[in-house]
Amino acid sequence: MKAVRFSQFGGPEVLEIVDLPDPHPGPGQVRIAVRAAGINPSDWKKREGLMDPELPQTLGYEAAGVVDELGEGVADVAVGDRVFGFSAEGAAQAELAVLSYYAPIPPSLDFPGAAALPAAVETATRALDQLASGGTSGSGGTLLINGASGSVGSAAVQLAVVRGARVIGTASPANHTYLRSLGAEPVAYGEGLVEQVRALAPDGVDLALDVAGSGVLPELIELAGGPEHVVTIADFVGAQQHGVRFSRGDAGRALHALADVGELIKSGRFWLPVAQTFPLAEIAAAHRVSQDGHVRGKLVLTVEPHC
Repeated sequence: MKAVRFSQFGGPEVLEIVDLPDPHPGPGQVRIAVRAAGINPSDWKKREGLMDPELPQTLGYEAAGVVDELGEGVADVAVGDRVFGFSAEGAAQAELAVLSYYAPIPPSLDFPGAAALPAAVETATRALDQLASGGTSGSGGTLLINGASGSVGSAAVQLAVVRGARVIGTASPANHTYLRSLGAEPVAYGEGLVEQVRALAPDGVDLALDVAGSGVLPELIELAGGPEHVVTIADFVGAQQHGVRFSRGDAGRALHALADVGELIKSGRFWLPVAQTFPLAEIAAAHRVSQDGHVRGKLVLTVEPHC
């Protein structure tokens, strides 16, 4: 099968499409013929050597496609079913991928739309669950999301609204209409953030979620009334400096989110836009767009059927 790989750290030019052995599922896993795979900021961070030290590396933790091989004990899907989910092996940007966690693709979604879901939905759900477990009610209060127009932010806005929260979201002015369509009240990035939020919520907010990692944790702590009411998924150093919880997957993933989001999509309460798609061969161009930032929604690779 063809797959994305890099054998040295560097810019997008180090990415290659190589031939690798076809994978096979283990117990409880399924293999899919990949039709689309999600692109995340962690991809270019890995490529630049900012995360994992080993070489070579494949890429991709989320994909959507058609089941073509079942692992031992799998009885909830059949060959030919459309599913989306996570590849624990980190090799989903390929013609074939083994999924360790999966769910049926909602009938209304195409493959790129389904491939956009797993990382964004799981990350947003996990962060919201962690905020709710911090001693403040996860419903009925006011939540501030810093970086609300990207894929994780968009998911978090809608999932919080479903839980009954009032959501205030930061984004560039060009994305304010989009945030309103998701159910959030928008404010602009940058100077005057505290004042803007207090104009909408004079007493501050109950909880704050930092998706953007733009150095605003002190402001979020001030607005939320303490670091225990703030979670960040993007500012590891700032979290250590300010006593804020840093949400990471190795502390336990919210895998129930994959099945849960299907019902929300069917009922019209959740959607995640695909900002742009790229053929597998154009992975370098996809990385350039991802690294540039300012993407509304999700970047997705599309994959031709494997022969």
